[in-house]
Amino acid sequence: MKGYDVEGDDDAFQTNDERVCVNVDNGEDDESTESETGSPSPNSSPNCLQLNHSPSWPQSYRESMDMFKGLSPLSNSFPKGNNTTRLTGTNPFGGYQSSDDETSLGKPFISERTLDEEVPATTLPESQQIISVNRSMPSPKQCSFTQALVNGINVLTGIGLLTTPYAVKEGGWLSPTLLLIFGVIACYTGILLKRCLESSPGLQTYPDIGQAAFGITGRLVIAVTLYAELYAACVEYVIIMSENLSTIFPNTSIQFGGIYLNAHQIFAIIGILIVLPTVWLRDLIGGVGASILVVICLLWVGTVDQVGFPRAGTTLNLANIPISIGIYSFCYSGHSVFPNIYTSMKEPSRFPLVLIASITFCWFMSTGAAISGFLIFGDSVESQFTLNMPTKFAASKIAVWTVVIITISKYALTLTPIALSLEELVPTTWLTSYGGSILIRAALVISTLVVALKVPFFAFLMALAGSLLTMLITIIFPCACYLSIRGGGLTNLQRAVCICTAVLGLLIACDGTYSAVIRIAGQN
Repeated sequence: MKGYDVEGDDDAFQTNDERVCVNVDNGEDDESTESETGSPSPNSSPNCLQLNHSPSWPQSYRESMDMFKGLSPLSNSFPKGNNTTRLTGTNPFGGYQSSDDETSLGKPFISERTLDEEVPATTLPESQQIISVNRSMPSPKQCSFTQALVNGINVLTGIGLLTTPYAVKEGGWLSPTLLLIFGVIACYTGILLKRCLESSPGLQTYPDIGQAAFGITGRLVIAVTLYAELYAACVEYVIIMSENLSTIFPNTSIQFGGIYLNAHQIFAIIGILIVLPTVWLRDLIGGVGASILVVICLLWVGTVDQVGFPRAGTTLNLANIPISIGIYSFCYSGHSVFPNIYTSMKEPSRFPLVLIASITFCWFMSTGAAISGFLIFGDSVESQFTLNMPTKFAASKIAVWTVVIITISKYALTLTPIALSLEELVPTTWLTSYGGSILIRAALVISTLVVALKVPFFAFLMALAGSLLTMLITIIFPCACYLSIRGGGLTNLQRAVCICTAVLGLLIACDGTYSAVIRIAGQN
């Protein structure tokens, strides 16, 4: 039977060389044992989690992702340290870890002090026998349904809707139906993540699910993919700042020492100089109100200011549909935080309603922006519809400055999880002062500027991130983890639906990634 088995003598747990095993349902019990020397036996399951010898990176994942939804944030996201200890973040199962003179890669995945209570098997799904851990510092169940809903909407509503009119231009008038299809699939895979979390009370975050499904490799692959998506968003923010400010001050340029900088390059550098100090501070500004305001300004320009609603565009352009798919899928990149929202709710059973309502709101906003933006600007629509809005109108100026301000405010919030994860990997003595963290975060900021200047193609970069990273996080990984963790108790129909969804996501990811790379290469 599939589940977690913790080896021991007469007790459910032991404090030396503990393991949590995810056993494949093969009709036999896993009777693998470890020798006294601590080396695993040949019969050990490949999904065993070596608690005392496996990397626990990233420990700070839950802590940093909670910042996205304003739940239990650090008093200051800038880590403080001394000569002996520092806070490296939360244990993946909820307990805080302190670090000595070693990196977190040498830390146990689960602290020994948390292995103190056995969860009765009768409280878990019938298809599994799970022995979990009791969190020494449990996540506060403080979010009401309304708070969780606002958190979910805030996570989903972002810069993706700026490019949806361009996606209609690329894919045709029928392409917005993909927003509805992806919304349904996102709801389904969100439920799969919820069921994975329910398989053990110890699972709290997306990387936890990855480790339960595929061991340390699964945890690391998922964590790196999630951080790559955040990094891509930071690059997009830099491009947004430079392009929108360039529309307000189009004639800006500098030439010195034989080097010429145009408006885009100048405002990219200025934007980075503005956001650099913010990455050392906590920032919890949300983007829901700003997104609504930008869409309202778009409609105002089209109706009140009578910019026009030209009829243009094709019904369906199959050649460019992969670009549209990548952009549309980016609109649903919120699965990295969904497990945190679920585990923070007072009533976790209402999470499906939060999921459905959040994704419905995101679909409504994205579809409205896509259709309205393309109706107003037609085939001349830019990669961001704010670039098409005439600057002589007050509504246009409000929209552009709103986008710039919210981008500046969210940059630090998006970069912080990446910075915290990297800070876990360096020795404690290297971070005894602010200097180490300043260097890490400054290097990250500068790197996003370099990438943004080298690849200043907002729509194609978003299509690449959506096709590759979002497709992995939103569709492929949830299905794969669910099949690994709960596959033994699924019906043939459930298993078939899950496999087909994962295969569809994989095919779309390959096609979309290839198309986006070709388009980016063609622009250089």
